[in-house]
Amino acid sequence: MTDFAATKAMFDLPEGVIYLDGNSLGPLPRAAKERVGEMMQDEWGQMLITGWNKAGWMDKPKALGDRIGRLIGAEPGHVVMGDTLSIKVYQAVASALELNPGRKVVLSDNGNFPTDLYMASGLLKSLGPDYELRVVDPEAVEDAITEEIAVLMITEVDYRTGRKHDMKALTEKAHAHGVLTVWDLAHSAGAIPVDLAGCRADFAVGCTYKYLNGGPGAPAFIYVSPRHAETARPALSGWLGHEAPFAFDLDYRPGSGIDRMRVGTPPILQMTALEAAMDIWDKADMDSVRAKSIELCDLFIAGVERTCPQLELASPRDPAFRGSQVSFKFDEGYAAMQALIARGVIGDFRAPDIMRFGFTPLYIDEGDVRAAVEIIADVMANASWDRPEYMVRHAVT
Repeated sequence: MTDFAATKAMFDLPEGVIYLDGNSLGPLPRAAKERVGEMMQDEWGQMLITGWNKAGWMDKPKALGDRIGRLIGAEPGHVVMGDTLSIKVYQAVASALELNPGRKVVLSDNGNFPTDLYMASGLLKSLGPDYELRVVDPEAVEDAITEEIAVLMITEVDYRTGRKHDMKALTEKAHAHGVLTVWDLAHSAGAIPVDLAGCRADFAVGCTYKYLNGGPGAPAFIYVSPRHAETARPALSGWLGHEAPFAFDLDYRPGSGIDRMRVGTPPILQMTALEAAMDIWDKADMDSVRAKSIELCDLFIAGVERTCPQLELASPRDPAFRGSQVSFKFDEGYAAMQALIARGVIGDFRAPDIMRFGFTPLYIDEGDVRAAVEIIADVMANASWDRPEYMVRHAVT
């Protein structure tokens, strides 16, 4: 069982703040400051460029990939870190399309994060007018899987509502119709148990700055099933995905297995911070995390619904169909969230009317949830949000 009191002590949380936005940016692991400082002083400072060999910088993308792989049910050696989530989405969809020649439709849903749709759309436009991005309602995805589809590209947990797709069922149906799958785990990794190997997922991607607490701009990861690891062609054929990067050949030869999905130089400072976060995750069991998450989310839903009739639950009530976040609808949701932030309860807002709250048991407990509910109830009962300063939209909502 995970000792959540111990993990909470490992985060540097501001005094007087209840942080319910770890589904957007995880808080700072206490050890990260010292770890990054040591890396800068002892490795970058003293080793200079020799750090790539002496400090093992070049091996970090796969070493960290395996540590994340444990949390998402991946086979060892089939997850690698680097670049951004948008880049990894492009890579995965492009490789999946090429593995399924003769089909030209990518299927997704309108609950997907927009950047996934943007990247797929841009890729398909580059491939030609015969290619199509088909977007349906989340509830219609299963029925839309036919022999016409080349790739199913789905975010497992909806970023707005927390609605969770059934990865195993959708992957099984996709494979029965000859469709390859790309799963975005941005709101799954570190939030819910994931079993990529057991579900026989083809590709998966995700970020590390949310539930995994890698810090702003932390690198993304990509998973490729062992079935495709030696045959998937990397559309973004960067030098570190080459079979022999330092041979400096003018012709590209993909590396072996997951190494071919590397693109550019790994961000070592960010990966060092992520290592500090993974030291905490190494102490966590995902089944324990999930059980506590459900407990916290249910407690929060009950408290808000009891005290805030103005707010309408937007997330699935049944935890089996929900990730580790709870969303409520409110017409003045943006202003209400700013009022909450001013009172020390930090969540976020997603247009047009979603107030979103994330729950990470590694640092959120029952006391935090009860205190947050009290503040939310007070803000709503007194319409504290109805002030001009709370109506001003910031660049990041």
